[in-house]
Amino acid sequence: MLEIPALRWGKPYESLEKQEVVHFETGEVLARVHQANGGMLKMDKRFSQRARDVLRQFSIDQLIEIAAKAGDLYLNAKLPLGDGTQTPEEFCRMQSATTGLPEHMSAFNMKKNFFVLSHMREILDALTRGLPLDILSKGYGKEARGVMLSYQAYSPTLGMVLPSNSPGVHTLWMPVIPLQIGLVLKPGPQEPWTPYRMAEAFFQAGIPREAISIYPGGPEVGAAVIETCDRTMIFGGTATVERYHGNPRVQVHGPGFSKILLGDDVVDNWEKHIDLMADSVALNSGRGCINCSGIWASRHGADIADALAKRLAPIAPLPMTDPKASLAAFTVPGQAEAISAQIDEGCQVEGVTEATAKYRNGPRWVKHERCDYLRPTIIHCTSPEPAMAKAEYMFPFAAVVDCPQEKMLSSIGQTLVCSGITHDEKFKRQLLDATNIDRLNVGEVKTVALNWLQPHEGNIIDFLFRNRAFQDSPPPPH
Repeated sequence: MLEIPALRWGKPYESLEKQEVVHFETGEVLARVHQANGGMLKMDKRFSQRARDVLRQFSIDQLIEIAAKAGDLYLNAKLPLGDGTQTPEEFCRMQSATTGLPEHMSAFNMKKNFFVLSHMREILDALTRGLPLDILSKGYGKEARGVMLSYQAYSPTLGMVLPSNSPGVHTLWMPVIPLQIGLVLKPGPQEPWTPYRMAEAFFQAGIPREAISIYPGGPEVGAAVIETCDRTMIFGGTATVERYHGNPRVQVHGPGFSKILLGDDVVDNWEKHIDLMADSVALNSGRGCINCSGIWASRHGADIADALAKRLAPIAPLPMTDPKASLAAFTVPGQAEAISAQIDEGCQVEGVTEATAKYRNGPRWVKHERCDYLRPTIIHCTSPEPAMAKAEYMFPFAAVVDCPQEKMLSSIGQTLVCSGITHDEKFKRQLLDATNIDRLNVGEVKTVALNWLQPHEGNIIDFLFRNRAFQDSPPPPH
């Protein structure tokens, strides 16, 4: 069993208060994670500028090279963890054992993180729109046209209040160190593994330990991160999104409500797109905000729902070690049962029908001794009016919604990823103009297909830096 201390600007801190991280199936204690508190963060805030200063001892080019080295260490090396060590294989086993994510999915997410770290130069070039990186480092400089620009960091550090449900979210903070901004991380209670492993990979690659803090703890620690950092990313549900809406200091990543819209010109050939729809719903166990939770079509909705149900309903829980496992476990007691009951209640509304029930061999909610599973669920809504038409859950779930094409964009609500499958130029223009869509795919693109050279949800450069006017007078003559 590992003892994992908090990291106060890279220095281990052992606390009297510890939280046990347990295997969700066996109850075995895998680690004791030392807990921080809000007062600790407020005390440590005085060292925030030092975190940026130690990173500015390196050029951004040097930090990009270090990030690539850190990526290799993260993916392949045996790294220190608390009072022990951890191999990549042990990392996947432990992450699976505490989050309920199958081991092969943990390994896949490791490769995603490695890709981002090893392609950091291209990613920063895309996110900055080709801005010379030394302008961010110096604070001013000339771009290609000879125009003087100035960029100022809003904060010497970025705070991260991280979730436990999807390890893939860690790709969002990986560009921060190369941008010479320090990190204040609050791990999810079931997923301390990625923040600690990534921090250690950075340290081993040459990043000064003073650049990163990791504060495990309860909700009050998350609140303290938001209070003490001038820029913070947080993850949460709809209530969290609404709470921080319009707060420029906080970037909220909440439910995605991602969707596929079938245009009138392609909907009669919907069978051609069934693989795309099924993968968008079910890959990564449907846990991501980029997984599709709604498929909207002007006709054939019942047939689409039936075909998806036939495809997905037979999927059943498998051991976490099975490379074919495609369902993640619910490790929080009562959560799966409550979701299943909510779906059953929603299907009692007129115009809402579950399509998967008749194809499923057994109940949706599968109860085990120490965890639960929810088997894939597809429902059909005859209009956008029922609440279930816009529902999203943390497993393979989607609503197929009947809606005329001309009413889709005004009815779908806020959407993180929209795959608009159409060749109709007028509909394409309407999709491009829709301000309620964050990431737009036009054509046969899965909602889960990310382009790492584009922002996931909000551009981190715009969040961390402001562009301001700057003029520099010529030096006086000698």
